[in-house]
Amino acid sequence: MTTNPIRLLGRGAGAALVSCLLGAQALPAGAAPSKPALHLVMVPKVSHPWFEEVRQGALEAGRMITAETGRPVRVDYQPPAEATIEQQERILRRAIASKPDGIFIDLLDTTRLRPLLNQARAAGIRLAVFDSEAPVDLAITSVGNDYCRQATLASERLATLLGGRGEVAIMQGVPTAPNHAIRFRCHQEVFRRYPGIQVVATPSDQDAIATAERQALATMKAHPALRGWVASDASGPIGIGRAIRSLGAQGRVQAVGLDDLPELVALIRDGVVQSSVATKPKAQGYWAVLALWQQQLGAPVIERIDTGITVVE
Repeated sequence: MTTNPIRLLGRGAGAALVSCLLGAQALPAGAAPSKPALHLVMVPKVSHPWFEEVRQGALEAGRMITAETGRPVRVDYQPPAEATIEQQERILRRAIASKPDGIFIDLLDTTRLRPLLNQARAAGIRLAVFDSEAPVDLAITSVGNDYCRQATLASERLATLLGGRGEVAIMQGVPTAPNHAIRFRCHQEVFRRYPGIQVVATPSDQDAIATAERQALATMKAHPALRGWVASDASGPIGIGRAIRSLGAQGRVQAVGLDDLPELVALIRDGVVQSSVATKPKAQGYWAVLALWQQQLGAPVIERIDTGITVVE
């Protein structure tokens, strides 16, 4: 017996080719599925553990669609090797050329990628944005959460831990990425309300854990009086936590993270990072796929799906 396939194909630089048979309905050996596959392309910011969670949510949605309709779902997972606009542009251009039914993308730059979004729409390709913000005047479903509220909760938590006083640093993530930029701005707005807190450094990690660790180490060596950290992306707090641990600064330097990847949860459990404000990546992948499927069925585009946030302590 074989199953209807939901295939996950990694075509980004450095991504392994993965094929997953995840359909719910069995077919006789050699039989072709009776319905054409729903072909979707997922383009994240970068190859990263957080986006693996999004991918799993997308596969879950695909299984549900297959089980309910008998239609196979194919998700091409195409992560850039690095979080650069140029790499994401190339991947998005290639995705459009493959003529899929839909594309869901985590935009690294709304302005730079807008022409390609328009090109995809002109070609009849359905679009959704996840973990980011869509261009304000394009009717594209955005799946994510309130990024400013997420950052505000984290910064307020750090301010409380510090008693409203001390030097702090903000890890920026990718400065052009809409959600990272929103979080960075909202972190700054919180700290401006505390006269006793000084933001002394704002390094960028380009959504890479190793880069975040290097930047955090350099920042703490340059600012020995630093008392606290917040971050604007999921890579930042893991790199910060690694740096705090390697310097033996647990307890002296407080850190409040974003998201709940396993390594960050372990750092919180060990007392290296104090808490985190997490998004729901699996839910984002799930609802992005459902939004594209519904558009294929003729449903109107809705502006926003808010998957919410959770606090991890």
